[in-house]
Amino acid sequence: MNRRTVLGLVGSALTMPAWLRASPPPVSPLLPAPAVIEGRVVRLQLRHTWTTVMSSSSFRDVVQVRIERDGVTGIGEGAPIARYHETALSALKAIESVRGLLARADLTRFVPLLAEIWKRLPGEWAAKAAISGAIADWMGQRLGVPMYRYFGLDPNATPVTTMSIGIDTPEMTKQKVAEAADFPVLKVKVGLDSDEATIAAVRQVTSKPLRVDANEGWKSKEVALRKLEWLAKQGVELVEQPLPAEQLAEAKWLKARSPLPIFADESCLRPIDIPRIAETCHGVNIKLDKCGGIFEAHKMIAIARAHGLKVMLGCMISSSVSIAAAAHLSPLVDYADLDGFLLIANDPMASISVQRGKIMLTSRPGLGLVSL
Repeated sequence: MNRRTVLGLVGSALTMPAWLRASPPPVSPLLPAPAVIEGRVVRLQLRHTWTTVMSSSSFRDVVQVRIERDGVTGIGEGAPIARYHETALSALKAIESVRGLLARADLTRFVPLLAEIWKRLPGEWAAKAAISGAIADWMGQRLGVPMYRYFGLDPNATPVTTMSIGIDTPEMTKQKVAEAADFPVLKVKVGLDSDEATIAAVRQVTSKPLRVDANEGWKSKEVALRKLEWLAKQGVELVEQPLPAEQLAEAKWLKARSPLPIFADESCLRPIDIPRIAETCHGVNIKLDKCGGIFEAHKMIAIARAHGLKVMLGCMISSSVSIAAAAHLSPLVDYADLDGFLLIANDPMASISVQRGKIMLTSRPGLGLVSL
């Protein structure tokens, strides 16, 4: 091979698109020892039994990841969702399967690292959310900045979060509403035959604006339209996922007739879903546990905006670890439903706070977590 041929090959490589030149996640030669990676299942005890169309429980199990390197410890969390065939134990097993990769990798180059983890872990989005959160927390602490500053956001631009009222008896519903007195907007779970009784109980004790989540509970577009027309007269601002996720044609029909904004939840899990469902809704509810964590949620917000959609940040029942990761993105969105940590009795960490419903971010670096 002559000199001209060699130079030609080098020049071709330099002009080659970046995605063709992508290399595996880097292993830094400067790191003297592997990172310490720990995964664990944490049981969160609920203040009240939590009931939706899908399930009822007095506790929830989440998975947490700790990454320690260079004297810095990052913590992340994911809440597995049974609807997507995930459990805390399956998430823990998934984390264990990439422990070696995480331990050897240069965490400051997390983009190719997470891309490789995505390849190795089919599904297990809660595990991915926990890993992403731990890396974000570690990175923010290494840089000495809270994650909202890493993303270039104004901490004063956070929205008001709703307080969720799970499906219950009328008397317990009234009690839950009373306990949420400091919140200017409530989110009420519906989707059963008891919808009218639930809303009536709420309206007996408050006139606050409501947001409603049907969790796919209305099985036909005709039923859903009747419910939406009724809810529009009850002081409701918007409705989440009125129809089953697979009913996209019916959802498009419903959107054209709905008197209320419709937000996709179960039908919008990850970035790839947004173009497919954009004509079926007015907005999307983005949850880190469904999409794979803080960095994927950031992508989803940008894609949703490009499609002219409103954006809500939601959550599962989680501790402050998971809620903090979402809250640092909240200045980007229109609505927030980030009350999961307020529904539990044994939060192991603290980070953000809520004052009269408004999310208050901490200036501590990373996710701003402190142990309780």
